Amino acid sequence: MTILVTGATGGYGSAALEELKTLVPQDEIFALARSEEKAATLREKGFQVRIASYDDSESLEQAFIGVDRLLFVSGSEVGSRKPQHQHIIDAAKKTGVSYIAYTSFNKADISTSPLAAEHAYTEAAIIESGISHTFLRNNWYLENDLPLIQTALKTGKFVHAGGEGKAGWTLRSELAKLGARAVSGKFDFPAVLEVGNPLMTYQQLAAAVASATGTELEVVDADVATASQFLQDNAGMPQKVADMVAGSQSIVKSGSLAVEPSDIEKYLGRPFLTVPESLQQLLVEQ
Repeated sequence: MTILVTGATGGYGSAALEELKTLVPQDEIFALARSEEKAATLREKGFQVRIASYDDSESLEQAFIGVDRLLFVSGSEVGSRKPQHQHIIDAAKKTGVSYIAYTSFNKADISTSPLAAEHAYTEAAIIESGISHTFLRNNWYLENDLPLIQTALKTGKFVHAGGEGKAGWTLRSELAKLGARAVSGKFDFPAVLEVGNPLMTYQQLAAAVASATGTELEVVDADVATASQFLQDNAGMPQKVADMVAGSQSIVKSGSLAVEPSDIEKYLGRPFLTVPESLQQLLVEQ
């Protein structure tokens, strides 16, 4: 059996590779990178590397030769993912890949979130390909709100634009461990998993941050412009980046991430780290 992980130099992909080598022999694992330069660190860690871009069908077909199972990490270029993902699915079908674990979005097939459309397209394309699959419909990375958390600890003010929306904040590395188990072939996974921690609001997230750090925080429910300006003024963040961070909180506010998770313990072998546990780990790493 051979397994290939796409997006292998990113945070999710690299964490999945580390978990995978605890589950299967490392000589059965391949990592996909866009260039030899990006592949260097992976090679140093003993992984076999294939070079290809999501934009290049021919390179993907070459990269997938001999691959049985694919951990398909969704692309990062929002707006370009439909053609990129189609290239991956087409290459997988042409080369005889037997299974795909795909990192998707909660309730992608029915969600009205603008983030869901490309994932819905990809899920449909995988189904049409006839390849056996698991859609790992991941909720919100806790890392997405790290700038908010760090700025809150610096200023004593937790200024967010998430309203009363709820999300299932989870560490990226935890989500990657689940993905590694899915693609390993060692465990039975369903066709669809709604993935994340139990739901909470930004108010509850702030309380978890305060508890984990012993810091008293004033919680301010703001609009996107105000939350962005706060990051610019107190974290020295460029406006474009601050707008993106604050704007992402409005996705939580919309309710599109208020999806109760599947029984994660059944598939991971344990629950995900809780938000307080995850915060302790995340903040120590910074």
